[in-house]
Amino acid sequence: MEIRGTTIIAVKKDGKTAIAGDGQVTAGQTTVMKSNAVKVRRLYDDKVVVGFAGSVADAFTLCEKFEEMLQKYAGNLMRSAVELAQLWRSDKIMRKLEAMMIVANADEMFLVDGTGNVIEPEYGICAIGSGGNYALSAAHALMRNTEMTAREIAVESLKIAGEICIFTNDHITVEEV
Repeated sequence: MEIRGTTIIAVKKDGKTAIAGDGQVTAGQTTVMKSNAVKVRRLYDDKVVVGFAGSVADAFTLCEKFEEMLQKYAGNLMRSAVELAQLWRSDKIMRKLEAMMIVANADEMFLVDGTGNVIEPEYGICAIGSGGNYALSAAHALMRNTEMTAREIAVESLKIAGEICIFTNDHITVEEV
């Protein structure tokens, strides 16, 4: 039985970055195992926020490895993300991890995955997980057509995704830097 975590959205606007995640953990295609999981965390003395989606155990492993990189590179977000992506892609065991992460500090935001990608989103919005595309679309529309804050856009986008994606719920955790 494969246990997965689902939707994460990150929004950067007016000098603030918010990362929000829903709380649903699903086993396979049919069973909600937990509805109040926390998939967004603060790291490195609360200066960095991480959101993760994918296999739960794999996501926790990646989060721990990323935190090690932050310590090693004195909080340099880009260097830590690149080093994690290189390790993830080259290490025989880590290569099998099935998860994705969004990492952010006050200045930067990156999507990191196991194929070696470290992507800085062009418009200050990125999303991952099963409801990621729904949340991403909603965030783009809200960014262009409202005066909402980064936090408000992230939360509302996740709520919209939860109305469409059966793997996304409305138990939302949000952190802002």
